[in-house]
Amino acid sequence: MGPPRSEESVVERALVSRAVRVPDPPRPRVVLAAADAPRTFWAAPDEATVVGGGAAATITAEGTDRFGAVRTAAEELFSAGDVHAGALSARPRLFGGFSFHDEHSAVGTWAGYPAAGFVLPRVQLTYDDDAAWLSVNAVDADAAAVEKRLATARERLPAAAPPDGEPPGIDSRHRTTSKAAWRRSVTAATDRIAAGELRKVVLAQALEARLRRPLSAPDVLARLGETYPDCFRFLFEPDDGEAGFFGATPERLLGLRGRTVETGALAGTTGRGDTPEEDEWLAAELLDDGKNVHEHELVADAIREQLAPYAASVRTGRRGIRRLATVQHIETPMTAELADDEHVLTLVEALHPTPAVGGLPPGAALEAIREAEPFERGWYAAPVGWFDAAGHGSFAVALRSAVARDDAATLFAGVGVVGDSDPDREWDEVQLKYRPILDELE
Repeated sequence: MGPPRSEESVVERALVSRAVRVPDPPRPRVVLAAADAPRTFWAAPDEATVVGGGAAATITAEGTDRFGAVRTAAEELFSAGDVHAGALSARPRLFGGFSFHDEHSAVGTWAGYPAAGFVLPRVQLTYDDDAAWLSVNAVDADAAAVEKRLATARERLPAAAPPDGEPPGIDSRHRTTSKAAWRRSVTAATDRIAAGELRKVVLAQALEARLRRPLSAPDVLARLGETYPDCFRFLFEPDDGEAGFFGATPERLLGLRGRTVETGALAGTTGRGDTPEEDEWLAAELLDDGKNVHEHELVADAIREQLAPYAASVRTGRRGIRRLATVQHIETPMTAELADDEHVLTLVEALHPTPAVGGLPPGAALEAIREAEPFERGWYAAPVGWFDAAGHGSFAVALRSAVARDDAATLFAGVGVVGDSDPDREWDEVQLKYRPILDELE
């Protein structure tokens, strides 16, 4: 994401943003393919789709205070602004994410991805309902210069779409966790649960794939949009654009608008059936499965507890089934009304990591994860999303995701381990969760 901006570069230069409506805009895939690095992509249910290119400003932070540090730097960036957006959805937003662990090294697979990294795109195209808005943001120019840049960006919007690309193909795969090591890790976790040290822990695996040719993120995201239209799709690149963290996750962490928080519990998994009847049977079996229901309730209870210090009320919807192309999950929607105005990053910090990706109690679970996993989670299973000057925003949990660099991709997937978890069944569930990304690479 690049080096942190100095206080002078953020505070003493006013943010200038201009936007123009674009009739008949190119498809997001086409705009993303032509965008400058670092590229940004965000598409979510009931939200505007945003394609960003370049960086007008970058914010990074490290350590345990990274949530607060990002918020402080963003408030400075947004404090003095000359913004004419044309539509609320086209107003300046910062896009990015956080590492799963407080202690994070931006090396190897995660080179270029700090413990917290957010970018204000220099040029972005926002697709909102039937309208599209082209925006240019800057902190180093006056209004006249930004308006000139906007006119230039409008002229340079790609007119023709290149042919849809085929999946890159996979030459070889390497598992960072062997099946024997996995059995030992799950058994060690269930032993700690039996001893009362843990209630639940989420263990993950990484799969390294060597591709036949470099991956095209715009093509992959377009295909994921066709297969998983109700998921949160994202792409975040380092400044040099030589890598890309992307995915299509079904799990919302939270969305904040005004004082209304939308969140929910998503935990408990089974496969899809070959027929509608088998699908319904598997869903009914999932809702009646003690292990999966217990895992789900641990997540739902923890989210309610984590929101309680901020909420005037928390409403829990009816537990049901969330169906995706390859799996089904137990889902419980939740809505909270805050007692006071809060910044979305305050709530992101309060909720991360939920027991759906960490465990209970949190400290012991994170220790168990560090001991068991022979790879760096990086931004996997961590909050990714966006927020604006008002402190509103939308964040997802970065599941069903991968980091691609040149002709290599590293995929991540995990499962919740509780007292009666079976190592072999949990292994099979991990393989099932690799499928959304693997299917777009093979």
